[in-house]
Amino acid sequence: MSILALDQGTSGTKALVVDEAGRVLAIAEEPLHPRYLDGGGVEQDPQALLDSVLTTGRRAVASAGVPLSAVALANQGETVLAWDRSSGEPLTTAIVWQDRRAENVCAARAAHAAAVADRTGLVLDPYFSAPKMRWIRDSLTRAGVVTTTDTWLVHRLCGAFVTDTSTASRSLLLDVDAVTWSDELLDVFGLGGEELPALVASDEIVGTTTAFGGEVPVTGLIVDQQAALLAESCLETGSAKCTYGTGAFLLAQLGGVATRSRAGLATSVAWSLRGETSYCTDGQVYTAASAIRWLVELGLIGGADQLDSVSAPDSDGVLCVPALAGLAAPWWDAGATATFTGLRLSTGRGHLVRAVLEGVAAQVAALTELVAADLGAPLTRLRVDGGLTRSQVLVQAQADLAQLPVDVYPSPHATPLGAAACARLALDPGAVVADVVGGWRPSATVEPRWTPDRAASHLAQWRDAAAFSLAERTRA
Repeated sequence: MSILALDQGTSGTKALVVDEAGRVLAIAEEPLHPRYLDGGGVEQDPQALLDSVLTTGRRAVASAGVPLSAVALANQGETVLAWDRSSGEPLTTAIVWQDRRAENVCAARAAHAAAVADRTGLVLDPYFSAPKMRWIRDSLTRAGVVTTTDTWLVHRLCGAFVTDTSTASRSLLLDVDAVTWSDELLDVFGLGGEELPALVASDEIVGTTTAFGGEVPVTGLIVDQQAALLAESCLETGSAKCTYGTGAFLLAQLGGVATRSRAGLATSVAWSLRGETSYCTDGQVYTAASAIRWLVELGLIGGADQLDSVSAPDSDGVLCVPALAGLAAPWWDAGATATFTGLRLSTGRGHLVRAVLEGVAAQVAALTELVAADLGAPLTRLRVDGGLTRSQVLVQAQADLAQLPVDVYPSPHATPLGAAACARLALDPGAVVADVVGGWRPSATVEPRWTPDRAASHLAQWRDAAAFSLAERTRA
C-alpha cells in the first residue's frame, strides 16, 4: 500500500509518497507566494495552487517508483474561492484565511454573534470561511459556486463536489453538534441559495483520479491542523500539539463532545473516522513563519535557517507582539498591530530576532493556559511540529514560557502524514486509528529552564504589551 499525501498549504505545497508502515518513500515541495494587499487582503492564484498539487504529486510519485494505492489531501481550512461547476475554472482569486476584508460582513452581523458561537463553536470573525464567502458575493462575483479550496481541488482531481467534516466545521455554516449544514447559519450570512458540497468523513473514498498515473481512489480529506493533531497521536482528551507554519496553531483533543470554550478559543471537528466524530479546541497565532519572512524581507536575517545563529542569548528586555496580521484567540482583534517595546540604543538585530521568537512562543503559552482552563486541568506536555521547530531557540522559549516539556515530532511532515493515515484507514477497514498513527518517538524533548516565577513575569509583561497593541476601539 503506497499513498500519495498532498499538503496544500498557504506558503507551499508538499507531496509525500508513504508506504503502509508510514515510512516516507519520496518528497516533493513547491513554494507559493500569497499576495498581501492594502486593506488586509491576502490572495492566492488558484491555478498556482492546482499546478503545485499536480507538479509536486507527479514528482513524488516518479521519485518513489511504486504503484499508488490512493491519493490523500490536507487543505488550508478557511481559504475560499468562486468557481464554475461545469468547467471547473476559477472565477476569483483564492481569498486566504488571513484575509481581513470581510470585517464589515461580521460587523453587520454582530447581533448574531452569540447564536453563531453557540451553533458552531466558533467566533464570528473574518478568519473563518462564511464571511469571506459573503464578501466574494458582495464584492467580486455572484456566478458559480463559492467553496473552500479543498472542494475545488478535489473536483479538479476526480469530479466530486465534497468537503470533509473538519473543513466544514471551520466555515461558520456547520452545526458542530449535529455535523450538518445549518439553514439558519446560511441565512445569517445570506448564503441560503448557495450550492454546498456534500459532507464526507476523512476515511471516505470520494472518487478516483488519473492525475498521477493509473486510476486510484481519492480519500483522506482533512484540514491541515487536524491532520497534524492526528499524526501526533493526540487521541486522548487533553493531549495537545502546536504546529508552527505560516501561523502557529495550538489544538487540544476534546473527545466525542464539542465542548464550547469559555476563553475565546474555537471548537471544531477534529475528524470523522470509523463512523465517529472527535472534536478539538484550538487557538491561533496568525503570524509565525510569516513573521520570520518579514524579518528576512527587512534584511535582519538571510533566512529561517539563520534564526539561531543571529538570535542573541537573550532579548535584553525587548518584547515583541508579532501581530502583523492582527491577534486571534482570545483577543480576536483584526486591527491589532505588531509592537516592539523596550528598545534602546544598545538593541541589535539579534535582540529583535529573539524577541520575535519569544513573542510567538508567548502567544502560544497564553493559549496553553486558556486550553487548560477549558479542559479543567493543566496540560502535561506539548507536542510540536512544523518548519520553525528547527529553531532550538524557539522550542526552548516555548518550553520556558509554557512551563511544559515540549516533544518535537520527529518528522517535518506531520500534516501529510496525518492525511496519509486517514487514507490508510479508508483502504483497510480493519485498521485501528491508534495503530496507524502510534509508535513514534520525539526527536527531542525540551524541558523548561526558566523558573515558574520568571516565566510568569515575562508573560505578564508580554500581555501588557499585547493589550497596548490592540486596536483603539477595543482598549478600555
